[in-house]
Amino acid sequence: MTFGNIVQLAGRFFGRDQRRNRALSVIPASIAGTQRAKTSTCRIEARWVPGTSPGMTPWVWLAGAFAVLLIGAVPLSAEPRHGLSIFGDLKYAPDFKQFEYVNPDAPKGGRLSTIGTAALTTFDSFNGFILKGDPTQGLGLTYDSLMVRASDEPDSMYGLIASSADVAPDRSAVTFKLRPEAKFSDGTQITADDVVFTFETLKAKGHPLARQALRDVAKAEAVDAATVKFSFQGEQVRDLPQLVAGLSILSKAHFATRNFEETTLEPILGSGPYKIGDHKQGTFVAYKRRDDYWAKDLAVNKGRWNFDEIRF
Repeated sequence: MTFGNIVQLAGRFFGRDQRRNRALSVIPASIAGTQRAKTSTCRIEARWVPGTSPGMTPWVWLAGAFAVLLIGAVPLSAEPRHGLSIFGDLKYAPDFKQFEYVNPDAPKGGRLSTIGTAALTTFDSFNGFILKGDPTQGLGLTYDSLMVRASDEPDSMYGLIASSADVAPDRSAVTFKLRPEAKFSDGTQITADDVVFTFETLKAKGHPLARQALRDVAKAEAVDAATVKFSFQGEQVRDLPQLVAGLSILSKAHFATRNFEETTLEPILGSGPYKIGDHKQGTFVAYKRRDDYWAKDLAVNKGRWNFDEIRF
């Protein structure tokens, strides 16, 4: 059984919100960048955009990640790397240009309109990080994480907000170096303080699945404005570097004047490739592709995020 299979099975078991009957689902792969030039076909693949995603309970990925504790690990050397791998090896070199499964010349434009695959026909909130309320689908499109998963590897993640990750030999800690160009959609820079705020807020006030998943992450500390270190506790720490690498990063300044624990129909500030556009509560929400997206030219994003609008 592959890592992906285990994550999906664990997500179905641990990640379903019984009150809302939500489970794993699929999204069109053209959103993720597998749309091919001069074709209109697209592949369907199961994946999760950290935070919340089209058709998926916000913390399915976090719960599923714990399933990899059932598999053996290999030791890692303590040195900064451009990616993370539970099994040690990375498919892509530090200077890779794009993922092999994308077409970097895929045309951009058009609109994808879908009912979604989560059996959700209504919503009353844009806050998918808490248990309260019924968040809309697709919110993960508006956020970035420290690293992003490669769909053609069973266990690897590559730098997005973070340019590198340095895992301690015993996996008791991981240190991320942030890219100086990483910015939220309002133009403000993403700093280590934002990463620390995200972790502390989710662990203390987030969805119960998030709090459970993060229970063995002891602390996060800002070494400097562009460096953040996570420390782990206990013996089951092998997969925790990837767990924290997949967290959607929130803006500390945004929530300085807002209550994280409340539902809201005000879009939450993110740094992802899309932003919330037209919407009507309980009826539809449209995500507009950002022309000013800070990471659109990074290798992990080449050939991805091709639709101008994604509508649920």
